[in-house]
Amino acid sequence: MLRMLGLAAALLLSAESVLAHGEEPAAPPPKKPAPLFPVQVVQTRKGAILADPRGMTLYTFDRDSFGNRSTCEGKCSERWKPLVAADDAQAKGDFTVIIRSDGSKMWAYRYRPLYTSQYDKVPGDINGYDSANLWHIARPAY
Repeated sequence: MLRMLGLAAALLLSAESVLAHGEEPAAPPPKKPAPLFPVQVVQTRKGAILADPRGMTLYTFDRDSFGNRSTCEGKCSERWKPLVAADDAQAKGDFTVIIRSDGSKMWAYRYRPLYTSQYDKVPGDINGYDSANLWHIARPAY
């Protein structure tokens, strides 16, 4: 107990010494601003694709034909995760924000909702493309 009091007193004295000399503790580094859109263009052996901030491939769904809503709900959205948009997200350029039936928001590119696939395990995987041609890799328009 006496040792603990001695340690506490030493810490207090060193803190007073720092404050008396006008030195302030180092400020934390400034936060990086959040990207305007959580999408990046990634070059792969299959060409340029759109990816989320972690580098996971983004996909579009052929049944999302209206451009202002997502038709991938319920079990579908468990396999194909919507690219979530913040509540204050704003559309700009080719990127739009879609309000889903549950009230959540998601990003769309050129009015096509964007999703990641549960079949992709590491950045760069493109296992979500399906042979029935309903799911396509999202690609930038140049």
